[in-house]
Amino acid sequence: MNDYIIETHNLTKKYGNQTSVSQLNIHVKKGRIYGLLGRNGAGKTTTMRMLVGLTAPTSGEAVVLGMPFKGNEKKILPHIGSLIESPGFYPNLTGTENLKIFAELRGLKNPNCIKGALELVNLPYRDKKLFSQYSLGMKQRLAIALAVMHNPELLILDEPINGLDPIGIAEVRDFIRELCDAGGKTILISSHILSEISLLADDVGIIGHGRLLEEESLKELEAKNAKYIHFCVSDAQKAAQVIAAAFRSKDIQLADANNLYLYDTALPVARINRSFIEAGIDIQEAHLCENTLEDYFKEITGGEGIA
Repeated sequence: MNDYIIETHNLTKKYGNQTSVSQLNIHVKKGRIYGLLGRNGAGKTTTMRMLVGLTAPTSGEAVVLGMPFKGNEKKILPHIGSLIESPGFYPNLTGTENLKIFAELRGLKNPNCIKGALELVNLPYRDKKLFSQYSLGMKQRLAIALAVMHNPELLILDEPINGLDPIGIAEVRDFIRELCDAGGKTILISSHILSEISLLADDVGIIGHGRLLEEESLKELEAKNAKYIHFCVSDAQKAAQVIAAAFRSKDIQLADANNLYLYDTALPVARINRSFIEAGIDIQEAHLCENTLEDYFKEITGGEGIA
């Protein structure tokens, strides 16, 4: 039994001769925030639409909450809250009045569900302000309140910070994190903004041209892109042993037989080189490297940057 809330198996969507999503395999773990990162048109929204039944896959399948989505929609959908397309809120009604209509349509019996959802996203209950008078940030928060009103186990949010100002972005980011940490929700969130995913997500799937290019925890991605000293030597394994013994550092990664990366950049390179020579290790190269996440994403997406 795995701990994946969402798991896709070669999920594919084609529109005629155009492939929007190609053999996608993502793994969303329970109780974490998964960031689906890619440029506009990469296939993020199509993927999310397939996960909630708005679009049928051409091939492959999605397993959601431990069940194949196809054939189990009525069991799965009540446990999902989604924000994929803007809800059709009535501009001449208040936020509370709008949510009451949706609650009635969904048959929600809990009398406190509307108040609780509004409080969760820091919107007032029974406020007199009409939806047409809401700021963009308030409209986005109301849409998320609608998504969480029935207390779902899983949230699927497509670009929830798109179009918000910096203050609105920070507010939405904070309560999405709160929904996961305090509310126990599993959240799949998409974005084309690298900096926001890096501030919010626990795990990241990078998608480009409909294909999954990489899937790792954010910590693993950041570890790949920290400062390090690159040594090219005649015997990398022996060199690592010298560093561990002489400098008591184990923050080392062996790339291959001749290359190693030392992440403890405070250690003196000249003394390390001297220790290598004394141990009979030839040194071809030693230099400080500093890659950013942006550099890394450009590399794996074939030179395409992500905002």
